[in-house]
Amino acid sequence: MNAQTEKAKLPFSVERPTSPVEAEQFCNALTRTMDELLSLIESETDLVRNGKLRDASTLQPEKARLIHEYTRGMMSAKDHAVALGNLSPAATQTLRRKHAEFQPVLRINLAVLSTAREVASDIVSTVAKAVGAQQPNRTTTYGPNGGTPTGPQSAHGIAINRSL
Repeated sequence: MNAQTEKAKLPFSVERPTSPVEAEQFCNALTRTMDELLSLIESETDLVRNGKLRDASTLQPEKARLIHEYTRGMMSAKDHAVALGNLSPAATQTLRRKHAEFQPVLRINLAVLSTAREVASDIVSTVAKAVGAQQPNRTTTYGPNGGTPTGPQSAHGIAINRSL
């Protein structure tokens, strides 16, 4: 992806603002992005808390897009902080306040997602142990004479995807 394509997809310019109007437009666009992201994160948190993981997973593409916009916008705001503060102090202050509100919501969301991941991992581990316990006589090593277990064996166990 080239720089022109990336800039075209962002709702704000990443260039240094040169007028109060440009600075205010940047701050307002980034604030709207943060509002959308906060709303989406709160929805995701509620869905995960209510055990609706499939519904929560459908939010991921939009969440990734908004996180990209937010991250790129905050990097640009950091790079042009002096210009933004001088050209549009009120909009810059609103942006700072919104950023401060964002941090605790994000921490809550990460804690809920982490808890859900741990619960799911515990459930899968418990099921795997139960499946293994159902076959106590199954040979898992070589026999006393160095032979391998005989007879066809069907597949047993489960697979775990830890990429979440």
